[in-house]
Amino acid sequence: MVRNTARATKATKSGPVARRPEVRLPPLVPYDAEDGGLEPDGDYDGLEFKEVDLAGQEGPGSRFMDCALRECGLDGTELARARFIDSVLSGVRGVGTDLSGASLRDVEVLDARLGGTQLHGAVLERVLFRGGKIDYLNLRNARLKDVVFEGCFLSEPDFGGAVLERVEFRDCVLRQADLSGVRMTDVDLRTVAELDIARGLDRLAGAVISSAQLLQLAPAFAAQIGVRVEDTLGS
Repeated sequence: MVRNTARATKATKSGPVARRPEVRLPPLVPYDAEDGGLEPDGDYDGLEFKEVDLAGQEGPGSRFMDCALRECGLDGTELARARFIDSVLSGVRGVGTDLSGASLRDVEVLDARLGGTQLHGAVLERVLFRGGKIDYLNLRNARLKDVVFEGCFLSEPDFGGAVLERVEFRDCVLRQADLSGVRMTDVDLRTVAELDIARGLDRLAGAVISSAQLLQLAPAFAAQIGVRVEDTLGS
């Protein structure tokens, strides 16, 4: 994907800018997979999970502080209501990961390959999603504050009923997004490479888009208010 650096720089100079996480991990201790796997309400502090297959494991309510998950498998991993604080998830992959009601604060998610991830009702604050591809991301009724999606491919993300404050989408593909019932404050969409809104076009109040995006969305805006656009017939 070609990045428009000048455009992105200009975008940051108008309006509030999302505060990005500043994760500085301490020396980490390797996680020992022989310990029996994740546990409900587990407490994981200063650990590195490297190439660990966590598929199907159950750790609802767990706390991960100053942790790194690198190249881990998360197929069907149960992490509802988990808390990730000052942590990095790099190269994680999986389908059906359950993070419903989770809390992510000062977290970097890098080059993730995920499908059907459940983050409904979650709270995300100072979170960076950079690179990777996430299909069918469920963020219904979630709260996002100071969140940046950068260079991501988001296919059919569901933001239904979510609250977005200071959220930036930079050099992303946002395809078939559901914005039904969304509430936005200072959401920046100007550098989105592909902006495709399936539902909730009327919920863009509080967002900023580029003039080019406005032209692309004009037919949909017209249809939203019942205006029919037709070319005049030649004489």
